[in-house]
Amino acid sequence: MRFSTLGYSIKQGVKNIWRNKMFSLASIATMGACIFLFGIFFAVVINFNYIVKNAETDVSMTVFFNEDADQATIDEIGTEIKAKTDVVKECKYVSADETWENFAKQYFEGKEEYKDGFKPNDNPLATSAHYEVYVYQVETQDALAEYIRSLDGVREVKQAEGATTTLTTMNRVIGYVSIAIILILLAVSVFLISNTVTIGISVRKEEIGIMKLIGATNLFVRAPFLIEGILIGLVGAAIPLGLLYVVYNRVISYVMTEFSVLSNFMAFMPVSAVFRILLPVGLILGMGIGLVGSIFTIRKHLKV
Repeated sequence: MRFSTLGYSIKQGVKNIWRNKMFSLASIATMGACIFLFGIFFAVVINFNYIVKNAETDVSMTVFFNEDADQATIDEIGTEIKAKTDVVKECKYVSADETWENFAKQYFEGKEEYKDGFKPNDNPLATSAHYEVYVYQVETQDALAEYIRSLDGVREVKQAEGATTTLTTMNRVIGYVSIAIILILLAVSVFLISNTVTIGISVRKEEIGIMKLIGATNLFVRAPFLIEGILIGLVGAAIPLGLLYVVYNRVISYVMTEFSVLSNFMAFMPVSAVFRILLPVGLILGMGIGLVGSIFTIRKHLKV
């Protein structure tokens, strides 16, 4: 397409929007509402997924050894576990003495006399030395646990099976719900832009007929309507994205200020990280919806 043709198409596209101000505004408003809802849903989902992923890294497995296992056997088990570098994030050895100290701190706090009832060398958890194993993805925990159970010298592998199942299910549900809502929003937006472009074609039908009689190409006739759809989509996406940027910052600041206890076990994604993805996706989605809506309408109503 030549620059002169492109300039004409943009000019006519803007004119079409201006001619059908009410329908164009309705399309922009509806597109804006859809992108705004999409943005809210995206921010919720990406933060929820972020929180779940962080929680996954805190779900550990505990590996206990046979009572007769010597230090060489224990070290060998640790080496085998750490070799799974694609799955294992951290493998930490906790001795029986450390386990007893941690237990005493947790359960005898303020009642140290209970701990004093045990002799210095009398560790009631003498066989509780273990490895704490953390994985990158909770879905891999079951397979890793089975592998560890097969190692010589391993007595037991304890998993937080309830947490593992819950986190895996939540990830799956998030994916399904995301796809469903995005498809609904896309369908609604395409339908509305299609109606707006249809009205523009109806208004200019006589003008289009004259243009064809004097030899205008199909692209020359169709381009303004394509530009119209893209512009509606772009404006309809840019406005709610700007609003979302402001709202997201304020909501996160408010939540972390008013409910500061949440910061102890939950972290939200910073606005820059969210909009690094949301901004280009939202703008491309808006322009794409506008273009697709225009193409469908042109094929149906504009016979050139």
